[in-house]
Amino acid sequence: MDDKILIVEDDLKIARFVELELKHEGFTVDKVHDGRSGLDKALEGDYALIILDIMLPGLNGMEVCRRVRKESEVPIIMLTAKDDTMDKVMGLDLGADDYITKPFAIEELLARIRRVFRRPTSSAPAQEHTVFSCGPIKIDVSQHAVFFEDQNVELTKKEYDLLQYLIQNKGIALSRDQILDEVWGYDYYGDTNVVDVYIRYLRTKIDNEFGIKLIHTIRGVGYLVKED
Repeated sequence: MDDKILIVEDDLKIARFVELELKHEGFTVDKVHDGRSGLDKALEGDYALIILDIMLPGLNGMEVCRRVRKESEVPIIMLTAKDDTMDKVMGLDLGADDYITKPFAIEELLARIRRVFRRPTSSAPAQEHTVFSCGPIKIDVSQHAVFFEDQNVELTKKEYDLLQYLIQNKGIALSRDQILDEVWGYDYYGDTNVVDVYIRYLRTKIDNEFGIKLIHTIRGVGYLVKED
């Protein structure tokens, strides 16, 4: 495997350890130790993946991720010492593909890297024009857009993915584990609280905003969407 990976990590020991393990797996690796250098490298280099720490000198990892996403869809796995659901949500909202909390086993990181590389890329053939709907809510897959009647609903990427999965399975009660498997990936290692956080975001932007009851909680199971 000759994919090139960029490590942006200010802890020199962790950076060196990850570098050696990735090289052992056959990857080409660059590493830098501050946010500004990481941003410059990410934008000028042809990387298959970026492993990005959150707590960095110069620019923090969240800001690096935000700026990279303006220019590139390169996969990003974020590293942090904080085991906090809101940090996970913020990183994913900014466009990170996955999130891993220190300390971590190298096998876990490698599993996440494999999952990212299995994901379809934007160079895949364009999807047919497909529209999913539930009551007044419509999802236009070709535009990657959500509408309430004719009004555009602004969602983050992960909110969009979650809503599409729910509406594709409208009328079916879905467990948090099912949702994690399908929306975050079957080998996502985070807790199910992240599902509840994103459901709350969707309810704020859709149910509360437009005065409808789209997303229903099924006690002891999870969630479903249905037309009132």
